[in-house]
Amino acid sequence: MIQLWLAFALLLLPALWLLVAPLRRARLVHDAQRDFEANDKSTEQNVAIYHRRLASLEAALERGDIDQARFEEDRLDLDRSLLEDTEGLVRRPLHVPAAGRLVVPLVAVAVVVGSVLWYQQHGAEGDLALFNAFQESDSLPTLLARLEQQAESQPRNPNVWATLYPIYRDSGQGEAALHALDNLIAIEGRAASLLAQKAQLKFFMADRTLTDEVQGLIEETQQLNPSEPTIFGMLGVHAFDRGDYEQAVDHWRRAIAGMSDSSSAQALREGIQIAQQRMGVAPDEQEAVAQGPGIHVSVSLEERLQGLLDDDTRVFVIARDMEGELPPLAVARVTLGDLPATLIIDDRHAMSPDASLSQVSEVRLLVRVSKSGGATPETGDMYGDLEGVRVGDVEGDPVEVVIDRVIE
Repeated sequence: MIQLWLAFALLLLPALWLLVAPLRRARLVHDAQRDFEANDKSTEQNVAIYHRRLASLEAALERGDIDQARFEEDRLDLDRSLLEDTEGLVRRPLHVPAAGRLVVPLVAVAVVVGSVLWYQQHGAEGDLALFNAFQESDSLPTLLARLEQQAESQPRNPNVWATLYPIYRDSGQGEAALHALDNLIAIEGRAASLLAQKAQLKFFMADRTLTDEVQGLIEETQQLNPSEPTIFGMLGVHAFDRGDYEQAVDHWRRAIAGMSDSSSAQALREGIQIAQQRMGVAPDEQEAVAQGPGIHVSVSLEERLQGLLDDDTRVFVIARDMEGELPPLAVARVTLGDLPATLIIDDRHAMSPDASLSQVSEVRLLVRVSKSGGATPETGDMYGDLEGVRVGDVEGDPVEVVIDRVIE
């Protein structure tokens, strides 16, 4: 932290120099302005011009070129012009060069204090302390002790609780993990992802039982995000424990479709294989058994776009109704390294019980390569689409979707 504040001090030095620099030139500027005003002959020149024009008017009156009324009118204009010219030349007395010197240190102090206060409100001092805690810890107990100290010193920093929660959870400290998660929810709000994690934690703390509290958290989460993968993963575990392996596979597939964590997705795939074995269905055969009408689709990447992203980049295959009024009817996921790939999309890939492929006869297929791995399209993602794809028998040749565009 000492290095941080020293760096701030070095950054503030140029600002303070800019405040002080004008004082060094104050005497020179004052003397130059004084000399200019002393040697300025603008007023004398304006008066001389006035007299010449007045003499010209008087001569014109004597010659009879103008009458007395015209003479008076022109002289009034001449007098007014002289007053306007000389009025703008009236100068206020110059201040002494030392004027305002006391304001400079006050402004300098205000700049320093304001900068420090702004950083304390909007800076990342607390996150830097967390980083140092990781860097200076050589064991998990040491790290945990340092993080708990940070939790006491900065209890409103969500990153502290977000860091403590998985450590407590993975080390079997359920109550401490729940306390950390509740603090995080109090700061961040009742976001779907946080509520899902709380439901999952409560589920395992209750010996994998769907208590009334867990069920309430599930319902609240699904109202915010019907496709929250943590909830589907937990429901899959519950179904597996009850011996409902088909339901467990369905839940886990939905969870995988929305997951960005490859290790968690792989764990669920292994769970699916075990469930399939207990149902007496070989895993490779299960993928070919469609549930209801579906789509046989082939996905490929245009040659000019190959090599732009890593092979493990996520690829979403999404089926939507033609009118765009329903949630996604089906979502399947592969990786860029799997392309070209052929797959069957059906009701197993539905994201919600209220929206599935069996509800429609035609869909629009959208294939998107996500740089971030998230469900929201971003600049740089690649995509391709196909309109009017019929939903029905999956036998026969697949429809082809080519990824050929980039989101600008």
